[in-house]
Amino acid sequence: MEQRVWNFAAGPSVLPEAVLKRAASEMLNWNGSGMSVMEMSHRSAMFQSIFDHAQAQFRKLMRVPDNYHILFLQGGGSTQFSMVPLNLIGRTGKADYALTGHFSTSAAKEAGKYGEVHIAADVSDTGFRVIPEQDELCLDPEASYFHYCANNTIYGTEWQYVPDTGDVPLVCDMSSNITSRPVDVSRYGLIYAGAQKNMAPAGLTVVIIRDDLILCEKEYTPLMLSYRRMIDKQSMFNTPPCWNIYILSLVMDWMEEQGGVEGMEKLRNERSAMLYHVIDESKLFHGHAEKSARSGMNVTFRTDDPEIDARFVKEAAEAGFVNLKGHRLSGGMRASIYNAMDPEGVKQLCGFMESFEKKLLGE
Repeated sequence: MEQRVWNFAAGPSVLPEAVLKRAASEMLNWNGSGMSVMEMSHRSAMFQSIFDHAQAQFRKLMRVPDNYHILFLQGGGSTQFSMVPLNLIGRTGKADYALTGHFSTSAAKEAGKYGEVHIAADVSDTGFRVIPEQDELCLDPEASYFHYCANNTIYGTEWQYVPDTGDVPLVCDMSSNITSRPVDVSRYGLIYAGAQKNMAPAGLTVVIIRDDLILCEKEYTPLMLSYRRMIDKQSMFNTPPCWNIYILSLVMDWMEEQGGVEGMEKLRNERSAMLYHVIDESKLFHGHAEKSARSGMNVTFRTDDPEIDARFVKEAAEAGFVNLKGHRLSGGMRASIYNAMDPEGVKQLCGFMESFEKKLLGE
């Protein structure tokens, strides 16, 4: 078999090798059923057992309280840009949004179709290099909810605190850092996350919603965008993303073996510390995000020369470090170091960065 590369893609991203091997071993015959999970009826007892295990493991590892529902949906995190306001903004007709990157800005624009959007913070004038402090948030006490994106994959910033919004429910897009560190779910009204970064292949979106927030949907909310309907049908109004839910169940088992969310936090700190140390000590590379806002999932950096950036990305790929090119909106480089990234891969990338710099600067 060809040697696997070190994959630093922002999503879809690296999955645990142990999970891939187990899925491969069960591809043709899951648990003696004589068929693949991809061939099963989603109404069968066999698939129901997979679904129930995935949901139970996710609830346990994330410590989701009993008064919260867990939904396995489709449409990616971007569908939640519509689903959230359609279901929640009706309480007062207004919502607060913090603009800290591309996706939170897109979410606010979409919500404006369904109610009055108040911008509680906007850091676009900084090039999305910072996260606003608590005292910089302009909060509306009459908002139906406050929405923010916990981690910004494009610009490499991350909220290091949970905003205090009083009685206004918190809604959080955790697509790129969910399960990477402990979260007090009880502080949130709703959490959503595309699974393709830390939990499963692209095609599955996980939603955690408090049970008192499911009665405010707009009267014109489409059938497939109703949290209430999805809860009533236990995420199975139509065929769910069966294979992705199966992989999620395997990833949750793998996470538990690694020490759960606390184990993931230890690994994320180890990986990010190595990379940021090299960047801070470098005469060639510099980070995009302010130090106080640095992401533990997406490390964004660059030189002062786009041609050198392109050369670095090319030579890195030739050395087995792939998908390091920065997003088209931000340029530079980006190393996404999600849960399944082996710290050894980051260690080797750090060594490559140091050797590249030494060769370029002739030191």
